[in-house]
Amino acid sequence: MTACAAGLATSIYGNDEMGRFGPYTPHDIPHTPHHDNMTDKYIYETRMEVRDYECDIQGIVNNANYLHYIEHTRHLFLQSTGLSFSEMHSRGIDAVVARMSLQYKVPLRCDDVFISRLGLRKEGVRYIFNQDIFRASDERLCFRSTVELAVLVHGRLGTSDEYDRAFAPYLNSDR
Repeated sequence: MTACAAGLATSIYGNDEMGRFGPYTPHDIPHTPHHDNMTDKYIYETRMEVRDYECDIQGIVNNANYLHYIEHTRHLFLQSTGLSFSEMHSRGIDAVVARMSLQYKVPLRCDDVFISRLGLRKEGVRYIFNQDIFRASDERLCFRSTVELAVLVHGRLGTSDEYDRAFAPYLNSDR
């Protein structure tokens, strides 16, 4: 998640003034078979549109752009919890990507509208985001990722009470 990611999805459609569809209450999204045979829930989603400059010579979205899409989704989710990534950084608290697992399924093409969905769990000190991208026209899975974040406090691995409080409603195991 970076503050720079905020400008990456300018063509957004949705339920609020920013085009976001989440966060969801615990009963809004059904269980979804997901990532490594686990059952997770989507807790947030947003719609975006592929722009022509994001496509390569083959006419499909360049693989690196999917990372921008999921980063932007995490950034919007963080904002929806009331936290500011840049404010947390100014206080010496940074959520950083420690590991990613990516699966490219079906390519997106220019002008495709897609839905980026996010699930969240915590394992030890790591926050694990399961993020999927679906083509809006047919709900076809285009991209799947697992993103592990760690928190650095003044440059050292640590924990953040602010992140824990903000994410607590989404980490409740009985949802």
